[in-house]
Amino acid sequence: MTLRMYGAAWCGDCHRARAWLDGENISYEYLDIESDDALRDRAVSLNNGFQRVPVLEFDDGSVLVEPTNEQLAAKLAP
Repeated sequence: MTLRMYGAAWCGDCHRARAWLDGENISYEYLDIESDDALRDRAVSLNNGFQRVPVLEFDDGSVLVEPTNEQLAAKLAP
């Protein structure tokens, strides 16, 4: 599974989601929207034009925006 997380250093929810993913040993690609305008535009596009992070994009085409730890656990359950 490929998991991409669009986030920013100033985002508390990004830090929490990353800590949860790391704690569960789930691999993901972290994409810093502050360092790349194209990444920021992609995150906004995935979020129907809203500028909120984190945006998690899964290889099945689904997206979670500002998910709780419980939502992440449910999505990533085997």
